[in-house]
Amino acid sequence: MNSSHLTTRAAREGSAPGSGKPVLEVEHLSTCFKTDQGVVTAIDDVSFELYAGETLGIVGESGSGKTVTSKSIMRLLSEHLSFQKEGSVVRFEGKNLVTATEDEMRNVRGARIAMIFQEPMTSLNPVFTIGWQLDEALKYHTKLNRAERKQRAIEMLELVEMPNAKRRFDEYPHQLSGGMRQRVMIAMALCCEPDILIADEPTTALDVTIQAQILRLMDELKSKLNTAIMLITHDLGVVAQTCDRVLVMYAGRVVESAPIAQLFDAPRHPYTKALLSSIPKSGRREHGKRLPTIEGLVPSLFHLPPGCRFAARCAYRDAHCDAVEPELTDAGPRREVRCHYPLEAPEAN
Repeated sequence: MNSSHLTTRAAREGSAPGSGKPVLEVEHLSTCFKTDQGVVTAIDDVSFELYAGETLGIVGESGSGKTVTSKSIMRLLSEHLSFQKEGSVVRFEGKNLVTATEDEMRNVRGARIAMIFQEPMTSLNPVFTIGWQLDEALKYHTKLNRAERKQRAIEMLELVEMPNAKRRFDEYPHQLSGGMRQRVMIAMALCCEPDILIADEPTTALDVTIQAQILRLMDELKSKLNTAIMLITHDLGVVAQTCDRVLVMYAGRVVESAPIAQLFDAPRHPYTKALLSSIPKSGRREHGKRLPTIEGLVPSLFHLPPGCRFAARCAYRDAHCDAVEPELTDAGPRREVRCHYPLEAPEAN
């Protein structure tokens, strides 16, 4: 993707998706895990909305809670090892998925809310052909006959620009490249035309050329099908190219949310600013000068500080930050920040 894509994305923010009724509402979602050391809260009071035709990026360091959030929505975590706190809501079509039965969730997964996982080779079954695996999804969620399912599967492979789709239908995952396997995962996720597509680090294992193709493909499919996309990534360059709105997570909590252009132009949380400062800039860099880094480590979820979870790594901290955890507060239209002293927005020229 070229740099003009970001310009286009930011320029059309005024008409970006986000109006009307959200297709997904997450309210006060808190997921806990039972461990030998006791119960630990992996995501804490996470709330956001997702709209049709919108791409929402969820970013943060490893361990921030991005993947746990997505798997909590899909109810893919072991019920023996995890649970949601009382008051957690994941509302889809008026129903709280947190309290839905497993039969109800099976009807939602794949058909209405689909997910692309980070490593397709571990998600695709190595002993079955690509066609068989696509057919399984269609057989469960549609009333098409066998011939119609095969035709639909091949059409989906062609839609995701799979080379020689008819031949690939009868091949096994190990016969495909990483980019092709990811295309299969996208085709499988979209074959029932879901309302929501959750993509968990969908391009991490791919080279930059294939990464750009996959991101372009997801953007085009969103435009064609009006699918809402939740993109989980640590790559802010990917976020800049593809997302309409961003959720920044740190140590299990949302610390900032904002439309894409506002977040990149004027981050309000020190953590967001530090993340953006660590992105390599185009052009020449001073010889021997290192990229900025965020000193310190994310706190252990077993031993969280009493105040702000980012305080120990923050250049703006004071005694109040160490003692009192800030609330998530409004910081403008469709914008929130969790900070006692949010950074000032630049004055308009």
